[in-house]
Parts: sequence; C-alpha cells; structure tokens
Amino acid sequence: MKVKTEVNQMANKLYQPLLIESVKATANIEQHRFIGFNGAYCGAGAKALGVSDVSIENGQYAPVAVLGTLLVLSGGTITAGDPVASDANGKAVVATGSALINGYAQDSVTEGQEVRVLRGI
Repeated sequence: MKVKTEVNQMANKLYQPLLIESVKATANIEQHRFIGFNGAYCGAGAKALGVSDVSIENGQYAPVAVLGTLLVLSGGTITAGDPVASDANGKAVVATGSALINGYAQDSVTEGQEVRVLRGI
C-alpha cells in the first residue's frame, strides 16, 4: 500500500522555531513577516518581536516565532550571512545604517522569495 504524502512550500528550507509567543494583531498580517511589539508589521529598521507564523486578521491573536530558524519574505536581494532588518512591510532586507538587526540570513535570495533567518544570536 502506498501512502500519499503532501509536500508543503517550505519542503526545501528548514523552518525551526524554538519559541512561539502570542500577540494580538492590530492589523491584518500575512505569514512570514517581521512583526513589531505593537501587533502589526515591524517598522522599517525597527526591532521585531518575531516573525508571523500564519496569516491572521486584525483583532485575533497571532502566533509569532521569536527564536530559531525562521522563514521571512524578502523585500530585496539578500546574501547568506547578511544581517537582516525589517522594511516598512515586515519583509526582510539587508540591514544598513542605523537599522536594527533582526537576524542573519542563511540563504541567498532575491525579492519575493522566502529567506531563512537565524534569530537569537
């Protein structure tokens, strides 16, 4: 007997959250975005609470991955090893200037791809 298995979008990238927190969403949130301490997308260059684990509607409690190897949608070209910051839409971009670092890229990606971000080091 053959067992049918489903392959998800993340099958080729390790996603390993080590700590999940809940935050009340103050806006509609899409999956795999940096989330600020206010329950909305993290601001450009700001410190993130973590990364949205699922898409969630305003007013609901959202699971936010705080620590581990997390997937974040990229807002530009990122090279493995780059320090990563948030843009205004919670997407991962290379940290420059005074932007606060929210993790380190483990993959080289272009805009619109998911990048593995190591948080907690």
